[in-house]
Amino acid sequence: MQKETNAPGGEGGHGRMGGPATPCGREQASMRTSEERPGGACTLKTLGGREYYCTIELCLQVIGGKWKPIILWRLHMEGVRRFGELKRAMPNITQKMLTQQLRELEADGMVSRHVHPEVPPRVEYALTPLGESVIPILERMCGWGREFERRFAPDEDAVGF
Repeated sequence: MQKETNAPGGEGGHGRMGGPATPCGREQASMRTSEERPGGACTLKTLGGREYYCTIELCLQVIGGKWKPIILWRLHMEGVRRFGELKRAMPNITQKMLTQQLRELEADGMVSRHVHPEVPPRVEYALTPLGESVIPILERMCGWGREFERRFAPDEDAVGF
């Protein structure tokens, strides 16, 4: 059976040397074909102008970064929100960055933007069903963050979401 060599950096995926890579770039002990592995081979793919080798990479392009998970979480916890309400809930984000992140989330179908036909204009943001579908992932991340917090800051009164 042949080793996969269709990712950069030689054999395997994500520039690592070694045996066949799993869809997430980890080397794999068994010699299964890509058809036998969940997710298939680590080959360069393009979707909506995005290039990625692994579906985790694709996922992080859509919901990753410093602010997107927080925006999604806020909309989940607080429901439909106006721009100013989101900005006040995240005081460290700039107006420009919030605008950019909301536009990207909207373009990816994660967030809907509704402009009310009134003067002055009122714009509201809400999670779409696709946006809601990542909430279990964010809940798991929140739980993991709490465990990490307990492990490394047991004496501090840190509070998560």
